[in-house]
Amino acid sequence: MAAGFVISAPASGVGKTTLTLALARAWRNRGLNVQCFKSGPDYIDPAFHAAATGRASVNVDSWAMDRVAISHLVCRGADADVVLAEGSMGLFDGVAARGVSGTGATADIAEMLGWPVVLVIDPSGQAQTAAAIAAGLRDYRPGVRLAGVVLNRVASPRHEDLVRRALNDSGIAVFGALPRHAEISLPKRHLGLVQAEEQGEIGKLIDEAARFVAEHVDLDAVLRSAASWSPQPAAKGLNVTPPGQRIALARDAAFSFVYPHMLEAWRRAGAEISTFSPLSDEAPDASADVCWLPGGYPELHAGKIAANARFRSGLRAFAETRPVHGECGGYMVLGTALTDADGIRHEMTGLLGLETSFAKRRMHLGYRLAELAAPMPGHRSGARLRGHEFHYSTILAQPDTPLAVVHDATGAVIAETGSQRGHATGTFFHLIAEDR
Repeated sequence: MAAGFVISAPASGVGKTTLTLALARAWRNRGLNVQCFKSGPDYIDPAFHAAATGRASVNVDSWAMDRVAISHLVCRGADADVVLAEGSMGLFDGVAARGVSGTGATADIAEMLGWPVVLVIDPSGQAQTAAAIAAGLRDYRPGVRLAGVVLNRVASPRHEDLVRRALNDSGIAVFGALPRHAEISLPKRHLGLVQAEEQGEIGKLIDEAARFVAEHVDLDAVLRSAASWSPQPAAKGLNVTPPGQRIALARDAAFSFVYPHMLEAWRRAGAEISTFSPLSDEAPDASADVCWLPGGYPELHAGKIAANARFRSGLRAFAETRPVHGECGGYMVLGTALTDADGIRHEMTGLLGLETSFAKRRMHLGYRLAELAAPMPGHRSGARLRGHEFHYSTILAQPDTPLAVVHDATGAVIAETGSQRGHATGTFFHLIAEDR
């Protein structure tokens, strides 16, 4: 039986990821097998989870996935001693319209799996009010159980005492209090955390966070609060069809945003994946029958991508006879040109007419439901695909035939339709699942 619980908070930026990584590593250092999950569509945190635990982490998402798919994914924790699901945003934050099994809120996962919530509270600029916030979250939704709280960025012993007293008076357990500690802050970038593979010191950083948290948090009390959990094997997994039998996958610092559960589902269905690096001027494997360019940070490497003639010519040759698909950043690279944040225009591969710019940042964020107007690799025309879009580029031109009718989570039609031309297709959203 595993001890399962959810790490959440009243809002983003409170310290959920740091606490999750620290707890996972601290328990791993004690000899426990720890399995992490990420609630919601964030594709960066699972790589940090894997660095902390030594086990692959995947996303579970109540807006895009049904209960069967979520049950299937969490079964990977069956042999673990501790299971941690890191939330996104605030505990109850989701979209207004319900998706497949919920609104995408962390609370959906906590209630669905029966895991209690460990709440990270940052009481900066307040004292007793922190207890009111915690009590409000505890009582907001029946079926979601609060195990207790960890205080983060406490200013002083007196400050901690005031907050602890108020929480104790409210009947809320305090597992620990963390003073401010800049050395364990994780670097940020405009899409969130810098990727795990970009940090050579990530192991040392997590070890320091684990030491710090173990010093200030009662790890045994947290474990005692967790729900005993034994997963029931799901009859079916995700509704995922591989885009091909042999998949050439772009994989490097510019192309790394792909959901781990998608790659695992492709492999489980019998697909073979070979990786290549556009930044190293590599072309896709000529023996592959489909090429997939995931998202990432191509705008940070646009000059190098534009200069890598072997990659560009190899990709164009591949697309003459076989499908090529790009997601978000990959879609931009399939386009005609990309203008970086400094206003410099870089020629891309030209397989599609899309032209994008980062010179004027404009955030595009949210769940997406796409009804395909034409087939794309792995999915027939008419399929309903669920995904998530998050980027800061502006469309300067999108002249090709639209790939899909795309709606946001409220049902409104959006302009980011994706494109198709010849064997090339692209979308701004990252695929999470297809509706059954």
